Amino acid sequence: MEQKNKIALVTGGSRGLGKDMALRLAEKGIDVILTYNSKAQEAQDVVSQIEQTGQKAATLQLNTGDIKSFDAFIDQLTDTLTHKFGTDHIDFLINNAGTGGYKLVTEATEDFFDELLNIHFKGVYFLTQKTIPLLNDGGGIVNVSSGLTRVSFPGSSAYASMKGAVEVFTRYLAKELGARGIRANTIAPGAVLTDFGGGHLRANEELQKRVSDITALGRPGEAEDIGGVVAFLCTEDARWVNGQRIEISGGMMV
Repeated sequence: MEQKNKIALVTGGSRGLGKDMALRLAEKGIDVILTYNSKAQEAQDVVSQIEQTGQKAATLQLNTGDIKSFDAFIDQLTDTLTHKFGTDHIDFLINNAGTGGYKLVTEATEDFFDELLNIHFKGVYFLTQKTIPLLNDGGGIVNVSSGLTRVSFPGSSAYASMKGAVEVFTRYLAKELGARGIRANTIAPGAVLTDFGGGHLRANEELQKRVSDITALGRPGEAEDIGGVVAFLCTEDARWVNGQRIEISGGMMV
């Protein structure tokens, strides 16, 4: 099958960083399939916004922590590609979906750890594995990490450890998929004012001030600070960027 526009799959694209990524990808002339976990209407609203720009878009439900559901999801994805986009491949995979979780090492339970592990690392690993056959040669993968793999804030040990694993995984993807011209990179957002982690940062003015004080540009991030970098990584301008961790934090603790 022939496809005209390039297509990106963005997990967790109904709100926050994922929504901005989806919209910015569409601005670059890339069609978008975005997933949501529970916010079906919000996801559909993003699809409508993208379609208003003239790009194609679709939405699919996916719990990225439920690895056993991935085979059925890939079937749905293939069906959507065939019927809505007239193709059977995508060009870019953006592993963005995630949840926050904050516990000190002494307080973390195995259930808490396993939930973060499944969503942030095991899910990323195996969804990527199952999506690779659908990726066109010359495409790309962007994994979302965190500034917390470089700087340490108490309470984020489990979450940051999963993101550190994703950064290592990304370098291996770059190496193993390089023969197909597929690039793999990580973005590492700093502290961003979204509803991530129950609005953990947005609801805490004292934490916002602490973040501002340690950030060279003097403020926390906004969702709109992040998506454009992902969109850039999915263009020819970034064709020689591979195996990299790009921190987007305004200069946090530089």
